[in-house]
Amino acid sequence: MSMDFTPFFKKYEELVTTVDSVFERVKKEYPECVKCQIGCSDCCHALFDLTLIEAIYISHHFNKKFQGQEREQLIDRASRSDRDIYKIKREAYKSLESGKHEDEILTDMAQERARCSLLNEQDNCDLYEYRPITCRFYGIPTSIAGKGYTCGISDFIQGTQYPTVNLDVIHQKLYEISGELVKGIQSRYLRMADMLVPVSMAVITTYNENYLGVGIEGKEGEKNE
Repeated sequence: MSMDFTPFFKKYEELVTTVDSVFERVKKEYPECVKCQIGCSDCCHALFDLTLIEAIYISHHFNKKFQGQEREQLIDRASRSDRDIYKIKREAYKSLESGKHEDEILTDMAQERARCSLLNEQDNCDLYEYRPITCRFYGIPTSIAGKGYTCGISDFIQGTQYPTVNLDVIHQKLYEISGELVKGIQSRYLRMADMLVPVSMAVITTYNENYLGVGIEGKEGEKNE
């Protein structure tokens, strides 16, 4: 990557530091409920997407860490994973078109299991230090749009009050950083700040000037002459 994402990576890493401190605080307060440990990969099969800043961050560190044949093998694994996720999302879209209620579709998708392309054969994350924020919160109570969630193997008791992370606030912050990035690199594609992609897509995508719409004359929606 020839573009300098450092200022935006720094803001993202500051958010990560806050996220990790929140997780550790809840884990310390409820050690009997949080079951996260080395060798557990339950969260590595959850279906979720990344914001633009997370996707570029993952891509950057993936390309920095892996080279040669090892990198090609991991990209191949990510490509297979991405096809599997696409099939799941396609079926969800078909259900929506057929009239199935959106809440029911989201509940069904929450039950889907898709092995993360960064999960290796030893059930360890190949980019653990740089894992997404969703992974970092997995294992403690969270909420999205007022609906609570927690890890299925944790011992948090349903109906009991616990400290709960409002992921809507976290996601909003991620969108803000993504928006600042898009403006900072002077991308032609302003709506790119709203994009969401799975980890597998982040791994196989090359976030260069062409992809990000940098250095292209004309406004969004207009054709170049």
